[in-house]
Amino acid sequence: MASGKHFKYVILGGGVAAGYAAREFAKQGVQPGELAIISKEAVAPYERPALSKGYLFPQNAARLPGFHVCVGSGGERLLPEWYSEKGIELILSTEIVKADLSTKTLTSAAGATFTYEILLIATGSSVIKLTDFGTQGADSNNILYLREIDDADKLVAAIQAKKGGKAVVVGGGYIGLELSAALKMNDYDVTMVFPEPWCMPRLFTADIAAFYEAYYTNKGVKVLKGTLAVGFDANANGDVTAVKLKDGTVLEADIVVVGVGGRPLTTLFKGQVAEEKGGIKTDAFFETSVPGVYAIGDVATFPLKMYNELRRVEHVDHARKSAEQAVKAIKGKESGESVPEYDYLPYFYSRSFDLGWQFYGDNVGETILFGDSDPASSKPKFGSYWIKDGKVLGAFLEGGSPDENKAIAKVAKTQPSIASVEELKKEGLQFASKI
Repeated sequence: MASGKHFKYVILGGGVAAGYAAREFAKQGVQPGELAIISKEAVAPYERPALSKGYLFPQNAARLPGFHVCVGSGGERLLPEWYSEKGIELILSTEIVKADLSTKTLTSAAGATFTYEILLIATGSSVIKLTDFGTQGADSNNILYLREIDDADKLVAAIQAKKGGKAVVVGGGYIGLELSAALKMNDYDVTMVFPEPWCMPRLFTADIAAFYEAYYTNKGVKVLKGTLAVGFDANANGDVTAVKLKDGTVLEADIVVVGVGGRPLTTLFKGQVAEEKGGIKTDAFFETSVPGVYAIGDVATFPLKMYNELRRVEHVDHARKSAEQAVKAIKGKESGESVPEYDYLPYFYSRSFDLGWQFYGDNVGETILFGDSDPASSKPKFGSYWIKDGKVLGAFLEGGSPDENKAIAKVAKTQPSIASVEELKKEGLQFASKI
């Protein structure tokens, strides 16, 4: 067997976390030849959220190299040349099929081997497919998913090929909401289908969800709740023609887009590293149970200091910040400098149509709704607070200005006590502005 390539540091995965880790390594003075990124994708790390937003716009769509990291957080854009200038090896279109942590060896599908001294697992999530559940007809053409740029290209091609057609979106989470909006903007007849009683149930209250469902309905998106796709019809070419729902409804479809969640990609490490809550267990520096092996982004189950519990967070903000924390910790160990523990404030956001919301903190306890949540308003602006044991633990705001968003973040971070829920409801956003 030919000896493979050796690097001091290897980042496995080529998504957001990988790109931000590379930038931090460069900041910390990594030497040429020390660092490699191994990615199964064919392009340098990019800001994944663009795929469900700007990439699908009918006009002035986002395209690479426009949204390579780190533009999504206002940072510099790392083009492929940046990596070569820094002596960072970008090993693209390379799928690792075996990882042996005891010998510090990674093996690719093509049989190439890579050895390392320190490994950063940044493998992210894979998309859950309806074929995984054996859904009848789920392998028909034009049943599409969205995770990587290849998926986005297939979706764009299908949108153009079936111009003005009928789209069915399966799933009521982030992808469901963002893609329903994108398809509507592309002049599609859009129906959104999901089994839960309301959209984004992991975060939204019934009140918050009611606003978005009515807003989408006003935009012409049909929202079908409490039912799921149980099968698909296809024509002689194998192209999807209809979606069959559990309640017996049959929806015509030229395109089906499925967004029913993701799974952290941890299979390579099964039995080699401690796992928890579906992810790889780490400490506050993202080091796993195996010394010198770190896990960042979607795959890491880490101590969320504020709430004193282990959590796994699937969001771009944490992908960026966990990457930076891990690299600081690695370099700190080498130089003997101490690095503060990761102290993360959970943050989620989404944009669609003319809307944009942000959420900070923890969505536990009782909730109040404040502001103008009339979906017919020209500029709706409303929010919610989550209150537990007399303290505000979470805050949500639709239509906020940057300063107002900062104010609700501060509420979630400082967890202020409140005298009365009624009082808080009256004050609404003013409460946040005073903190």
